[in-house]
Amino acid sequence: MASFEALIQGPTGIALRDSSGQPKYEQLRDFVAQQIEQGQLPAGEALPPEARISETLGIARSTVRQALSTLEREGLIRRIHGKGTFIHEQARQRLQKGQDLFALIIPETSAGFYPSLQMSFEEAAAGFHNQVIICNSNNEIDKQGNSILQLMDLNVAGVAIVPTTNPPTPAFHVRQLRERGIPVVCCSRPIEGVQAPLLSIPFEEVGSEAGKLIREAGHQHVLFLTGTKSDAGTAYEIGFRQALGPRVQVETYYGTNPNPDVTIQEAELAAELERQFAQPAPPTAIFASFDSLAELAFVLLSRLGLRVPEDVSLVGFGGSRRQGALTSRLTSITVDEAKMGHEAIELLEQMRAGALPLTCHEVRMMPLGVSEGRTLSHPKKKSELLT
Repeated sequence: MASFEALIQGPTGIALRDSSGQPKYEQLRDFVAQQIEQGQLPAGEALPPEARISETLGIARSTVRQALSTLEREGLIRRIHGKGTFIHEQARQRLQKGQDLFALIIPETSAGFYPSLQMSFEEAAAGFHNQVIICNSNNEIDKQGNSILQLMDLNVAGVAIVPTTNPPTPAFHVRQLRERGIPVVCCSRPIEGVQAPLLSIPFEEVGSEAGKLIREAGHQHVLFLTGTKSDAGTAYEIGFRQALGPRVQVETYYGTNPNPDVTIQEAELAAELERQFAQPAPPTAIFASFDSLAELAFVLLSRLGLRVPEDVSLVGFGGSRRQGALTSRLTSITVDEAKMGHEAIELLEQMRAGALPLTCHEVRMMPLGVSEGRTLSHPKKKSELLT
């Protein structure tokens, strides 16, 4: 095997350029990683001191230090005090493993359209002979951040992320991935301050479509349910109210817990529904911003002795793949989650191959549909209620 200095100065060596648009420390980091991957720098190989690399390449010592620090964080080299810097024993395996691994970070793995999104993401990745790792953030920013650190350690080939909402995902989460050259695609919603491809759900249009269904069925007093305060929840409500028009009375419920596990909200939602349906003229229809929330409302309404849709109609929002006895029964606005999964992999592959820049800001709106279900009907007239 050639020494590190021989590799630098040889015919396939490195010439660090200001004109490349890539910082010099990143160019040096990429060169070292490439030599490790190709087997030119084997495990245990000693690297020259910073000063000698700096002199050989004609660059600042601080640039060399920054490149080596990046390689150390990635687990590709290790520094032993008093002895020097060496190629890590597992460096090549880490690089090769990362090249075959795409990651999907989602706030929920068992409800809503997320299981189908996961399935389509895995199907599309398999088409490119890639494996998939799924990270469940539970809509918790700290858990999402820890997942990102683990994915950087694995040096994954790309990350698709449904960002946390409360609090919202900070831009530095994505910047950390970008610093490692890892492409990122945002799904459902954007991350403020980040330029990245976005597979967007048109939340306001979702609310509008739900409002149209309920208005056309003839309802004049309705209830809007959503999990927690968020940009998406606000957009749902705006579209919903606009579609219903000023003559329809709209009640709203925003939960207080951002966790996507709706069972955590059961007591709070039960109290709200009990309050709403204790009124002399209660709502005759409900729009819930997520199918899992609509399913919980269905159960809680039955506990109050109310039948769906005979006594109250119920409209949800979820994926186009309708699985499960209750989900398939729900009348819902749907998003094509299979298309989202496939397009996420397509965009990650294009960025990975250099066909798109990591800062590409392409926005693709996911198409909506309607699952007719059996939970929406016309409201009962007063004469019918008395019989």
